[in-house]
Parts: sequence; C-alpha cells; structure tokens
Amino acid sequence: MVVDSGNNAWVLTSTALVLMMTLPGLALFYAGMVRRMNVLSTLMQSFGAAAVVTVLWALVGYSLAFSHGGPVNAFVGGLSNAGLAGIAPETMNGDLPANLFLMFQLTFAIITVAIIAGAAVERIRFSAFLIFAAFWLVLVYAPVCHWVWGGGFLGDAGKLDFAGGAVVHINAGVAGLVLAKVLGPRRGWPGGALIPDNLVLTLIGAGMLWVGWFGFNGGSALAADGAAAHAFVTTQIAAAMAALTWMILEWSLRGKASALGAASGAVAGLVAITPAAGFVPAWAAFIIGAGGAAGAYWGVTGLKRLLKIDDSLDAFGLHGIGGFVGAVLTGVFAVEAIGGAPGAIEGNLLQVWTQTWGALSVALYSGAVTFIILFVMSKFMSLRVSEEAERKGLDTELHGESVGS
Repeated sequence: MVVDSGNNAWVLTSTALVLMMTLPGLALFYAGMVRRMNVLSTLMQSFGAAAVVTVLWALVGYSLAFSHGGPVNAFVGGLSNAGLAGIAPETMNGDLPANLFLMFQLTFAIITVAIIAGAAVERIRFSAFLIFAAFWLVLVYAPVCHWVWGGGFLGDAGKLDFAGGAVVHINAGVAGLVLAKVLGPRRGWPGGALIPDNLVLTLIGAGMLWVGWFGFNGGSALAADGAAAHAFVTTQIAAAMAALTWMILEWSLRGKASALGAASGAVAGLVAITPAAGFVPAWAAFIIGAGGAAGAYWGVTGLKRLLKIDDSLDAFGLHGIGGFVGAVLTGVFAVEAIGGAPGAIEGNLLQVWTQTWGALSVALYSGAVTFIILFVMSKFMSLRVSEEAERKGLDTELHGESVGS
C-alpha cells in the first residue's frame, strides 16, 4: 500500500504532541506539586521513563504488543519484531509507515510509565524507579496493550478503547496505587506541610497536556479525517466541562476554586474522554467530562482518605478513577454510526458490561503484576530512599543538584 501523505503528516504531528505531553507536559505538571527540594528528581523521573521505555520498546515492547504468532497470542504477541526486525523504511502498517506507527505507540508507552511516577515522588530511589519501569513495561504494559489494540482477547471481545482509557490510564493509575502502598507514605503524611513549590509549573504542564491530548486522541484515528476532527471536538468539550465541574465542586464544598483544582479537573476530563473520543456523539462529552471530574474529585479526596495510601500526586484518583468512569460511559454512549459498536443508548446494554469487565481485567492484572515486580525487587534492593535523604531532599541526595533557594 502507498503512504497517504496527509495521514502520514498528521500522525507524525500527533507523535510529537504525545511526546510533548510527557516532556515537558507531565514533567512540569508533577514538578510543580512537590516541594522545592524534590523538583529536579520529579522531572528526572519523566526523563528517565522516556529513556528506559524507548530502549525496551525497540528491543521487545513493540513486538510483544503488536506482533502476532506468539504461543498465547490472545494474551501477548510474539518476538518476530524484536529489535525492530522486519521493520524497514518501506514496511507499511495500513497506509502509514510501520516506523511511524511504532513511534506513535511508543509515546503512549512513555507517558503511561511516567504517570505511575506521580504516586511515588519524594521517596522512591531513582535507580529503583528505572528498574521498575523496565520490568513494568515488558510484563504489564506490553501485554495489556496487546489485549486491546494488538489482537488480544479484549479487542476480540469488543471492548472499546479509542485512545487508551484502559491501556494507559487505568493501567497506570492502579500500578501507581500499588507502588504507593508498597513504598509507604512520605514523612509527615497525612497532615504535614507537604506544600507544592510552584503551581505555575503545574498549570503550564496542564496546559501542555491539554494541547498534547489532541494528538493523543485525534492521532488515534490514525488518519487526517472526520474521525480525528470529531475526537478534537469531544476532547475539548470534556476537558472544559470537567474543569468547570471541579471548580463548582470546590466552590460548593470549600468556598474557593483553586488553580490546582482547575488543572486537575481538566486532566480528569481528558482522561475520561480518552476511551470514548472517537465513539460517542459530541453532546455525550459534556456528561463524560462532568462524570470524570466528579469521579476523580471523589478519588483524590474521599477515596484517598478511605484507603489511607499516600498516592502523592493522585495518579490513581485522576487516572485510575477517571479512566474507569470513561471506560464505562463509553459503553453507555457509543454510537455505531460514529465508530465502533453501539452502546446502551442504542439498546446494546451488553457493551456496558464488556467495558466494565474489560476495565476490571486490566486493573486486576496491573495491580497483581505490579505488586509481584515490587516484591521481587525489594528482595534485591531498597526501593525507598533513607529517612535522611528524604528529609534533605531527593534533588541533592540522588542527583547532586538543586533548583536553589
């Protein structure tokens, strides 16, 4: 098949936009929420994730996610493309170069691993995070990606996930929750003076995430067509509706709408619309955005207090809960004429069940294997910095640098 130059140009652009979501978008979003003594270490986790994931994606991750012919192809792909074997400049994936498709998918893998770091900032050893990222990419992300997008059992069962509600957000959110539980809380949590250093960075990062999400969702159409444009519309509506919903909740419950809340709300809406962006009518984006924000707000407030787990930057609340709300509502509002299978509004109640058990499957697998990885790692190395290092700050103790006074 001949390369479609328009589609090729759009997916090239989308690939750059999704990478920008991690570097510097998510990196700044996270860095602004930690204390000054841990800003650089937090930024380094996003940079480290990009490096580790890129190398392993080229070596085995892409093949395990998207190649066929493995002994258990419903669960994981084979190794026919290990080391990018069989992928040359002329190799095609539909009307796109295979090299472009693998790069686009790489950026999704990078941000998924980087999201997890938000649950463990200010106390995890940098070396431990890099090793964890390597094992998690191969043992968790690649199989789950294959389940949904690579010809695995969830895709075959009809689970709808336009751009990664389960593959990225539920997967990362649950892994972050387990990581936070295994590490234990930060010194002084809860109730200590764990005050964000610079919410300006967080708002800048949130803005970059919002813009980059057009590549994340729009690019997942893999074409410069009406589906991509429709994903733009639903993405923008959901993000705006979610930001407003979060602000209204804060006004109602706290008397003030915070900058951090507005940023968190927008991200929650973007997370929630991710699985639905190319499957639901534009009006449904209002409901999905509001529902994602309300669910995530509960996740970072009530549920967090109930679980008593120091998920530092609310990876589970924003991504795990927001992703689950979006996955289920996709089953409610999906319209066959737009793309995918019909949902409950078209009489197919079974789609809601498919979305639910698919999301739970990802959550259970991610949680269980994440725990096993961390348990095995803990037998060979310390996952957490010393109490003295935590008190002095990870920037100087782990990296020998600081942002100054």
